[in-house]
Amino acid sequence: MKILIVDDDPSLRDLLRLALERAGHTVICAADGALALTHAGRETPDLIVLDIGLPEMDGFEVCRRLRARSDVPVLFLTARDDEVDRIVGLEMGADDYLAKPFGGRELLARIRAVLRRGPARAEREARAATRQAG
Repeated sequence: MKILIVDDDPSLRDLLRLALERAGHTVICAADGALALTHAGRETPDLIVLDIGLPEMDGFEVCRRLRARSDVPVLFLTARDDEVDRIVGLEMGADDYLAKPFGGRELLARIRAVLRRGPARAEREARAATRQAG
């Protein structure tokens, strides 16, 4: 599966990229919301791991804009652990919400769970089969 990581912390992006690549995923990275939206439109990821605290355009706004044009699963991965933030994130269309600090195994389990469900699963599987065949 292709996963887009959106976080302004380069060391965390690299750590996530390595862990997800080891788990067999293709990973694309973005450091801000505008680049995330560009990658989401161009790369058609199967999942987006999205931080809320981004420069210039926060993750909530990125999620809102994504939902206006796509049903790609979104997992918020953020330092904001307040209940209100979790509720806002989920109501804006996120499929899951995980607060930092987090365990790597839990993140991978949540990614697998999000990818297993949702209305776009068949479409993602068809794209994956096409990528493998081509």
